[in-house]
Amino acid sequence: MTCEREETFLWLINDCFRNKITSLMQVVPVLDHISFIQREEKEIIINKARTESNVRAADLLLHSIIKNPRPVGWFREFVNALEFGGCKHAAIYADPSQMPTPSLEAENDYCVSLIHLLAPNLVNKIKPRDVALFCCELDILTMEDKENILAETDNHGNINGARLLLRRIVQKPPGWFSDFLKALQRAQHGDLVMELTGGPSDGTEDEHVADESTKPGVLKDAYELADDKDQKEETNNISLETEETLNSSMDSSNRSMEESLANLSVNSDFDLYSDDVEREKESLENNGSSLEPGENSKSDSGAEGATGGCQETNIVLRDYQMEVARPALEGKNIIICLPTGSGKTRVAVYITKQHLDSRRAKNKPGKAVVLVNKVPLVEQHYRTEFGKHLKNQYRVERVSGDSQLKISFPDVIRNNDIIICTAQILENSFSRAKNGEDEGVQMSDISLIVIDECHHTQKGGVYNNIMTRYLKQKLKNDEYRKENKELIPIPQILGLTASPGVGGAKTPQKAEEHILKICANLDAYKIMTVQKNAEELGEKVKEPYKKIAIAEERKEDPFGDVIKRLMQDIHEHGNLTPNSDPGTQNYEQWVVQKEQQAAKEENQRVRVCAEHLRKYNEALNQNNTIRMSDAFNFLKTFYDEEMRKKVRPDEENEEMIADISETDRFLLKLFEDNRKTLKDLANNPAYENKNLSQLKTTILQEFTRQEESRGIIFTKTRLSAIALNQWIQEHTKFEQVGVKSSHLIGAGNQSIVKPMTSAEQREVLEKFRTGDINLLVATTVAEEGLDIKQCNIVIRYGLVTNEIAMVQARGRARADDSTYALVASEGSGVIEREGVNVFREKMMNKAIQNVQKLDKKEYEKKIKGFQIQSIMEKKIRTKKKLQKVLQENPSKVRFSCRNCSLLVCSGEHIEVIEGMHHVNVTKDFKELFLVRENKALQDRMLDYEVNGEIACKKCAQTWGTMMLHRGIECPCLGIRNFVVSYNDKQKKTYSKWSELKIKFPSFDYADHVFLDADDSDDDD
Repeated sequence: MTCEREETFLWLINDCFRNKITSLMQVVPVLDHISFIQREEKEIIINKARTESNVRAADLLLHSIIKNPRPVGWFREFVNALEFGGCKHAAIYADPSQMPTPSLEAENDYCVSLIHLLAPNLVNKIKPRDVALFCCELDILTMEDKENILAETDNHGNINGARLLLRRIVQKPPGWFSDFLKALQRAQHGDLVMELTGGPSDGTEDEHVADESTKPGVLKDAYELADDKDQKEETNNISLETEETLNSSMDSSNRSMEESLANLSVNSDFDLYSDDVEREKESLENNGSSLEPGENSKSDSGAEGATGGCQETNIVLRDYQMEVARPALEGKNIIICLPTGSGKTRVAVYITKQHLDSRRAKNKPGKAVVLVNKVPLVEQHYRTEFGKHLKNQYRVERVSGDSQLKISFPDVIRNNDIIICTAQILENSFSRAKNGEDEGVQMSDISLIVIDECHHTQKGGVYNNIMTRYLKQKLKNDEYRKENKELIPIPQILGLTASPGVGGAKTPQKAEEHILKICANLDAYKIMTVQKNAEELGEKVKEPYKKIAIAEERKEDPFGDVIKRLMQDIHEHGNLTPNSDPGTQNYEQWVVQKEQQAAKEENQRVRVCAEHLRKYNEALNQNNTIRMSDAFNFLKTFYDEEMRKKVRPDEENEEMIADISETDRFLLKLFEDNRKTLKDLANNPAYENKNLSQLKTTILQEFTRQEESRGIIFTKTRLSAIALNQWIQEHTKFEQVGVKSSHLIGAGNQSIVKPMTSAEQREVLEKFRTGDINLLVATTVAEEGLDIKQCNIVIRYGLVTNEIAMVQARGRARADDSTYALVASEGSGVIEREGVNVFREKMMNKAIQNVQKLDKKEYEKKIKGFQIQSIMEKKIRTKKKLQKVLQENPSKVRFSCRNCSLLVCSGEHIEVIEGMHHVNVTKDFKELFLVRENKALQDRMLDYEVNGEIACKKCAQTWGTMMLHRGIECPCLGIRNFVVSYNDKQKKTYSKWSELKIKFPSFDYADHVFLDADDSDDDD
């Protein structure tokens, strides 16, 4: 391939038809047929398709082809890959020899627009299974397309299947329209054929639908005019003059359709695309640019360059919203305190727009960063607020932990105007810049920081770490000002919260101090609440009706009695004397302390007894919260797993042998002897707890009171959320009143329950939004920030934490005539704690008012005092942390099995991968453990893969997981499974590696890959 030809091909792909190719390409099947892109790079592209969108992944694929060295024959291989991957339409635009004529392109564009226009009706009527089969027979869908559509239909219903069908159809090469009409006709969709063609459908020969006379008038006229234009001018677009001729030649009905097609992108309320595909559309609207950060094609920061010709979105605030926004519009730092559902984020969008507009008008650089504390909020704020309203005027990007693996965050900051990200990502970048690890991000790079849920800006939190950096720079500027030195720019700060709380204060004075500290941490000129327009706010945000449902105490609890008897037997076996009753939080604390102490003292009997007592205590809690059967299944699962771990094959004799201690044997037998009794009691509904009956009554009352109900049940644990949802789904009474439930839990992995991924959370929330689900059973993950659809019923099921959580949960009941209910058992203390929270909420409101009334000088004096105190406390904490880290050498610590006290390794054998995975790859260590299957750990990551669980060969105690890191097996240790000793003297237990103040060396891949190669028996 000559240089001139290669430049021509690159010019066609990158400059002429990049938008077309990325919108028509399906990345995954195309990558299967490309050999000149490395496997690692393919995985990055596929991951982008999975986590962001197909269009972004397609753009990254083209970027990789253009920027990296290309082998001879790459272009033909790329075109073939497009064709073999089912993207023949994209291949047409990549290959100049196949370029479509203007008339053919115009015809296809009109057909695509017609499908988009009529999509709302089509997706509701199309039988996707039948139509997909006929489309595949007519060769306008590939086998892979068909299988994907059938799978989508089976998993998510006909409408989603029809959406995917239409998305694939409109990506096909010109000429698909007539075959699509044939497929509809064969699938008995004559009414849709008539709707698409504007003519009658008599259900006769298939060829009838392909006849020119059946095309809609607007399309037929367009074909003829486009052909005529093709003879006069060689152009790839229909000119304005042609469109005017077309409009003048159409009759009134056709003119109406043409106007609808022309304005489709602006006026259509229906979205043919799901969330991730919506992002693909947004990418296309923004000139098709979804390059990796740092490669943004819009170098011009002016309005025209940023908008791509799109219309400006007009944001109008209500009077009460403008009241709280006014100081921020003047450039002041403020905290906006508005109730949940009152539009805080919309106010932030307006302030951000005005801020950037003002900076642009003054020819000053403007950069806004929106910080959130939960990964799902990144996408939510982009999709529903900042991206939705400002992407047509400014470059808006979002970054979360999922995308941070391979994206340069400084490039994201540099190449965008508005960046939505989790706070930790920004803090990490600040740290790297300070430590000189890379260029990182400077505080001076940003002109506005919006902090969502800013009440978390407190000591030890990531928000506070960021704001401490800000305060230090502000104090330095005060010194520079006195010395007449140039000031370092610092950003404007905007905090958002529904409830700053009182921080556990018991007196009004302490409550005011708490509010002042938050104002100080955010350097707020003022905390803003609605005063003048309170009546308007009251009309917008109405307080729900509050009711408290008290459940009677159980008269008999034989299931719980048996568990308590078993716990007493364990107390006697371990010679243990608890200081509180089983089933209480105090008992939980006691048994945890006993387990930790026994591990340090190498007292295996007590340690194992304490571990099992903790499980029985959890079962008692479940017995009082959810069904007895759920509590029994919890214990059954635990003991079945214990048996699986303790009994394993003998490698030499290939026989099953038991490797368990006397205490293990006693505990396993104790449960087995009582298993049947517990199971029988668990299946007797006469002994079920009354809380469930009260919850059932509350749900049924609310779902029968209104025709369309939507609600949330908040519960304490992930396990109870899953169990309650299962109980609801299995209860026919709920189905009869139209309840469709699902659980929603957190994404963290510090739990015995498998967490939900961010994608799973988004899917559940989307179904809740559309009504496919109308009752969520959620943990506190749903309390803050997440854009939950308006509800008319919120139930806190035996869950009371603090006044902030109460306000947040109550705020989810936003619909008219809503109910906020508290369901709890008699004598549980829940009602009393709720009363305390109500008192604290009133104290908080009074404290905010008192802070607002403070004299300006007094307010500023107190604020500055708290700021200096905060900085000094941070310095002391940092100094202590560094001293602890530097004073210990890894070789001074020893790790012993938490269960059998076997000496496992020294700290000098520990290395760290990616700053978080602590591994030991020495030969001696490999002799001490066995690898066993753990289905919960079969998670594929970008750079590593978890293969199983590693456990002590001697006692079967879990030690961690086996990771496959870039082809090397790396045993990854969980510090909670070991006892750590210093110089063979002081012994401690830890829950997290970060608690062990020792700096371990980073994993050197090059050293270990050569060692691995030397050990290999494969000489080929």
